[in-house]
Parts: sequence; C-alpha cells; structure tokens
Amino acid sequence: MQFAPLGDSAVMITLGDTIDERTHRLVRAASTRIRGDPPPGFVDLVPAFVSIVVHYDPSAAARRGDATPHECVVSFLRERLASLDVEELGAPRVVEIPVCYGGDLGPDLDDVARAHGLTADEVIELHSGAEYLVYMVGFMPGFAYLGGLPERIATPRRKTPRTAVPAGTVGIGGRQTGVYPLVSPGGWNLIGKTPVKIFDIAREEPTLLVTGDRVRFRPISRAQFDHAGGGG
Repeated sequence: MQFAPLGDSAVMITLGDTIDERTHRLVRAASTRIRGDPPPGFVDLVPAFVSIVVHYDPSAAARRGDATPHECVVSFLRERLASLDVEELGAPRVVEIPVCYGGDLGPDLDDVARAHGLTADEVIELHSGAEYLVYMVGFMPGFAYLGGLPERIATPRRKTPRTAVPAGTVGIGGRQTGVYPLVSPGGWNLIGKTPVKIFDIAREEPTLLVTGDRVRFRPISRAQFDHAGGGG
C-alpha cells in the first residue's frame, strides 16, 4: 500500500499494480473503511482500478506537532487501513441489462464478428453469456468499466472515434465492455443498445451501476426494445 500526495489537498493510495479482482476488492474494502471512519478534514474519495484518491481540507486536517496536513492524513489512513480485510465486503448486487444487438443499434457487431472469425450470433452469445464486474465508474457520469469480457471477442478500439455515440449504446473497447450513459464521443466498437437509462439525473440514485456491481446482458428483439421506449 503506497501513499502519495496529489496536489496539496488529496492523497492517492495505491493498492496494486494490475487490474484484477483481488486488487478491486482491496480498493472497495479500503473505500468502505475510509467512508466509515474518515480522517479529519475529509471531503470525498474517488476509487479507481488500483487506487483511491482521498480529498481533504488542509485547514481542517488534525495537526500533530510540526507535521503537515498531508502527513497527518496519511498517518491516520495508515492506521485505519492496517490489516485490511476484503471479507468485509457484502454480497455484490447483480444488475441485468437488456440489449438489442446489431443493426443500426450496434453498427460494429458484424466487424467484431469478422475480426474474430465468428458469426454475429456467436458474438452475441459470448457477450451476453458472461458475467461482468464493475471495476470503476468514470470518464463521464455513470460510465461503468466492466471487466470479464470473453477473450474471444476482445477487440481494440476503433482507429477513428465517433463524434457522438447515442446514450444506451453498448460497446467493446479492448478487453472491457460498457454502456454509454450519455451522448458523447467514443471510440469503442458498438454492438447494441439498451432501452434502460444508465444515468438519469431525475432518479434518486442517478447512476444505475456502482463499483462492485455484477452485470449481465440479456438479448432482446427490436420489437421489445421499441416497446420499452428505446426507439424514442
């Protein structure tokens, strides 16, 4: 576990150097423990793939002798994170997301299939047959980076990104998959779309997916997609 300053009001805690489930669980366990017993001056924390950034107010951080606010916060965090136990985590939530694959909703599905010597139906079967882990949420509000994509359909990002990817579009980028929560530029391979709102500011919890969730995709027809309001 390494601690490093990030500006004059944040500490970066690094818990590993590879993106894997063990490190992810450490990040979640550490985040839970910090939120439950935050350091003086605590403002917020932001978990990522292998690290956590803890933001604090330097003027409110407890002082010990000549120690700087950074040193005080780090000392507090070291004590609180001693003997970190991933077993503190509860059972993950499983979220099912319906997806209409291919056609105008997934214009890159056939390209992904050709790149791997598969049919479009085989890509759909592989993509929807896996269970994914939300490693982190970032890039834009509600965008969840999902690990667990089958190697057979791992596909590099497009050489030329699109300027506007519709909200709800499901994409593959390298060894990860995800759903665009808002209209935005994007370079992932687009294979389908969900009628479910991944981010909705009007909801009590605007973001559908949070770090640690498990995700499954369920194929639906175009008629089911349109009936669910995805067609407009």
